[in-house]
Amino acid sequence: MFLTISTTGTPERPATDLGFLLHKHPDNAQKFSTSYGTAHVLYPEATAERCTAALLLEVDPVALVRRGKGKGRGGAPDAALSQYVNDRPYAASSLLAVALSAVFTSAMKGQCNARPELPAETRPLRVEVPALPARGGADLVRGLFEPLGWTVTAEAVPLDERFPEWGDSRYVRLGLVSEELTLAEALRHLYVLLPVLDDAKHYWVSSDEVDKLLRAGEGWLQHHPEQKLITSRYLSRRWSLTREAMERLELARLAETDDIAVEEIDNAVDEETDTEEKPIPLAVQRRDAILAALHASGASRVLDLGCGQGQLVQALLKDTRFTEIVGVDVSIRALTIASRRLKLDRMGERQAARVQLFQGSLAYTDRRLKGYDAAVLSEVIEHLDLPRLPALEYAVFGSARPRTVLVTTPNVEYNVRWETLPAGHSRHGDHRFEWTREEFRSWARAVAERHGYDVEFTPVGLDDPEVGPPTQMAVFTLATGTTGATGTPNAKEEKAA
Repeated sequence: MFLTISTTGTPERPATDLGFLLHKHPDNAQKFSTSYGTAHVLYPEATAERCTAALLLEVDPVALVRRGKGKGRGGAPDAALSQYVNDRPYAASSLLAVALSAVFTSAMKGQCNARPELPAETRPLRVEVPALPARGGADLVRGLFEPLGWTVTAEAVPLDERFPEWGDSRYVRLGLVSEELTLAEALRHLYVLLPVLDDAKHYWVSSDEVDKLLRAGEGWLQHHPEQKLITSRYLSRRWSLTREAMERLELARLAETDDIAVEEIDNAVDEETDTEEKPIPLAVQRRDAILAALHASGASRVLDLGCGQGQLVQALLKDTRFTEIVGVDVSIRALTIASRRLKLDRMGERQAARVQLFQGSLAYTDRRLKGYDAAVLSEVIEHLDLPRLPALEYAVFGSARPRTVLVTTPNVEYNVRWETLPAGHSRHGDHRFEWTREEFRSWARAVAERHGYDVEFTPVGLDDPEVGPPTQMAVFTLATGTTGATGTPNAKEEKAA
């Protein structure tokens, strides 16, 4: 990816002032590491009459794929090759915008300690981008940049000059010229509009992108005729983020019109006295539901099977009713993180006697798992391939046989309520399956029947009348008249004897 910024000057006001503004000396070629490759800054020309700074971004396609794995919503499996063979190394995109922000941070903020008077000065500027994806064509390019004071040249790049009948590609050679803008304004325009024209972000868009957009768009975005298109595309068409950004832009516009601070308009809620409850995260609701079920079962010795990084073990330790807590996971790394979370190396002797962590696979029987009151498999079964579920079933229900087993798993029917989750995608990249309520209940009832348990089902989270809760939980209880993990009969058997 390649972009140049040029300016002209006079002996009294030399063009090489561009070096002060960019905080990059014209005599040096510099390089900077970014998340997705290496950015180079160099000056093809640097005289008092004319100075040009070039930003060259070398994208590492392998690093881009690796960093993106498991983040956001990836492409289809059959598109794997396109992750490596694509236009990213050449065409300006959100990656170039990120590099602009990272390499020219002070310039974009309008800061120059060496020459503090320079950032506020307008100067002749010319920006050139040889290959810019433009979804909407040259007309959209002009519609985005011309209202900001740019004279725009957007020359369509043919698909193949040897075959003119094939027509033009979606790329343009972009030239921007202005006599009216500061360098900081120009950089902020590019930072926002490059990814807007590409209409694709190459990284996961989260809520902090709204703040980035409003910071870069301050002073111009609230008046732009294409404000809605810019906001929607920049935020990857996430409607909730777009709505938030549009509302904040309208507040900024009203404040500017009335010449008052935004805070004076947006004062309907006193933050100091606001008592509106914030939504409780689903993970917290799930732990609360598990703790409530364990309390109801009367369990004191508990297994957390597939304990991960130890969040549930940590919650169990805070409750003195649980006298022995065991976390089991196949991942040594997860157990190491759990140990750090629990501060096992600094834990008091009495507390340390209540907890232990060990490695184990739930696909195999394990004598260490026998003799416990309850076992929890929280968001575990969906990480196993379906053919391996019978092995887990026997290891837990057939061999270990705790009196109570709690199993939670996502309800796939609820996925339509996640606004950021495209249709057909799982909630996590490692989920091998996600069940409907009926599929989960059929499996649980069959397990209970095979191993002598009763089972009840509990919703976790908001129980939507159409699609059910986000998480479903099965509570298995060893049926009356069966033998538990210790091999001792229950009270009914003793009475009968």
